[in-house]
Amino acid sequence: MNNKISSLLLGAMVCMTTAATAQENAADSVLNHTRGKGLSVGGYGEVCFSRNYFSDHVSRYSQPEQHKDDPSHGRFDIPHAVIYLGYDFGQGWSFGTEIEFEHGGNGLAYEKEDEEGGEWEQEVEKGGEVELEQFWLQKTFGRWGNLRVGHIVVPVGLTNAHHEPLNFFTVYRPEGENTIMPSTWHQTGLSFFGRHGDFRYEAQFLAGLNADNFTNTTWIKNGPKSPLEFDVANKYGGSLRIDNYSVPGLRIGISGYYGHSIGNSYPNDANGAGATYKGKVAIGAVDFTYKGHNWIVRGQADYGYLSDAEQLKYLYNRLNSKSPYKHAAFVSGNAYAVGIEAGYDVFSQIECMRQQNKKLYVFGRYEQYDPYASATKNTPYDYTAVKRFAAGINYHPIKQIVVKAEYSKRLLKSLYNDEPSVNIGVAYEGFFK
Repeated sequence: MNNKISSLLLGAMVCMTTAATAQENAADSVLNHTRGKGLSVGGYGEVCFSRNYFSDHVSRYSQPEQHKDDPSHGRFDIPHAVIYLGYDFGQGWSFGTEIEFEHGGNGLAYEKEDEEGGEWEQEVEKGGEVELEQFWLQKTFGRWGNLRVGHIVVPVGLTNAHHEPLNFFTVYRPEGENTIMPSTWHQTGLSFFGRHGDFRYEAQFLAGLNADNFTNTTWIKNGPKSPLEFDVANKYGGSLRIDNYSVPGLRIGISGYYGHSIGNSYPNDANGAGATYKGKVAIGAVDFTYKGHNWIVRGQADYGYLSDAEQLKYLYNRLNSKSPYKHAAFVSGNAYAVGIEAGYDVFSQIECMRQQNKKLYVFGRYEQYDPYASATKNTPYDYTAVKRFAAGINYHPIKQIVVKAEYSKRLLKSLYNDEPSVNIGVAYEGFFK
């Protein structure tokens, strides 16, 4: 009898440890681009269909009454198609890269032609982007410490740290964080990370954001982007993230960013606004993921601050109509995004489905966000304040594939028209080698 009880207790402990390890590995998505010695190949991708039952006219917010009864519109999209390549050289040295095709296109390029008086020239090929989202060399000293140098993911907020499509229920990435921050946020820099006990930690040193790219509707989202052949690094920033796994199945994380953004542009105007104003960007975020008892629950809250926001409209590159930057709208000194989603696996109650390891999550999500949370110079953009809910299903025929369907609705202030939509998507995530 005692042996039986001991075996049961040992089995339970093994299951709890395995669950905790699986949860930790799943949450550590930005780390796992190598699988043992040699070459690793993997990736993820999404194909989506949307039918939006609201106007897509450019003046739908400035003249909402004229577009209340506009026809619906639909679209197919490939938001992300990503290829992972990794290689473990041995002796603690490894390499990783992530190539991402966004919306299936090649994007556009800008070049400043010095021989033509410094004019900006633009060449358009196709909508969308092809980006090198990660490209790094890593030295592992032990579980406690890893040093990574190159182009890396900045894990501020829930979505950036866990951005693969199996890490959220909605067809598209969670809208709030995807609106106010870069997603996926990736920059060139230096990272030190590791794990000790129930904690994972990471600190990064990065090139600064560029305030020329900030807007009223997306706050700092475009800050890391550069239309040049290089990333300007007149100013610098840093990020920090700490995750705790003390409770089996539960991960709780805090993360943040701080850096200067005004003056981090080309050409560097030593006597301009960058010499007087800083454009300090400070972001704080808390998030969690719980997996247990056939439930998955995720939540996050992000708050951001930008100093000297009223000065951004008057930066040189924003006044130059030929520059590839934003030229008019004011930018808010504050932005926020909060959200929570929960899904229950109904197949867990059907024995044949459970035995085949198929899952069907019925989920709901609510979020609230505003990239223009404080009116700069009394210039309001009230349509940026959004409350959004979504409800739908996630069907997993196998572990690496999900079919998603949802009904969602953006609730705007009473002056504007609400924005309902139906979204359907298919996504995968995994390693092939």
